Amino acid sequence: MNLSRRDDALRELMDDPACDPRLLRATLRRFGTVNRLVSGWGAVYRRHVRPVLAGLGRPARVLDLGSGGGDVLVRLATLARRDGLEASWLGIDPDPRALAVASERDAPANVAFRSADAATLRAEGEVFDLVLSSHVLHHLDAGLPGFLDDSLALAQGPVLHSDIERGRLAYALYTVGITPFAPGTFLRCDGLRSIRRSFTAPELAAAAGPTGRWHVERPVPFRLLAVGDGRA
Repeated sequence: MNLSRRDDALRELMDDPACDPRLLRATLRRFGTVNRLVSGWGAVYRRHVRPVLAGLGRPARVLDLGSGGGDVLVRLATLARRDGLEASWLGIDPDPRALAVASERDAPANVAFRSADAATLRAEGEVFDLVLSSHVLHHLDAGLPGFLDDSLALAQGPVLHSDIERGRLAYALYTVGITPFAPGTFLRCDGLRSIRRSFTAPELAAAAGPTGRWHVERPVPFRLLAVGDGRA
């Protein structure tokens, strides 16, 4: 397995519109467990999200781009509510299959999901205090610059894009660690393909462009966080 370069020719099974809907549904639902274990959003919440919400002095508006099955947004909203922070949370995704799963989650009343993409909200003149995404960047090829630009244009505060960091150890550990969660889902095949499609830190910094609006962090092992300053 050559992990020295990003394999952007790979396609994940769940991205196929004709994939098995039962496996897709199970995958989207089980992401909640897997993301709690490995995504690092707890650390990102403590370092980036909570300080922004606490510092506004008013209810915040938070946007999740490509929210999928909604587990990350619901988790962050739940953490903020626990901390007494007021916010409205919107997750957008153009895939109706993902939205169907997200809509079934036990979410706080201030969480909503909508079928849309970043360009649509930008055209509508929407503005948010915080914009984030999880596991979106590695899906993008030529569309990455436009996605990043749209996210900056939608935010008047930080933009946080979290994704996997490609590497041999991450690949090896995922191969073993995903075994208990994989049956009946796409998690094993697509997770390994995701790692192969993902960026290293220097690659992501280069892909984000020379504008100086982005820097790349490692919030936890095997994860990257592209942090930008919104310009809305």
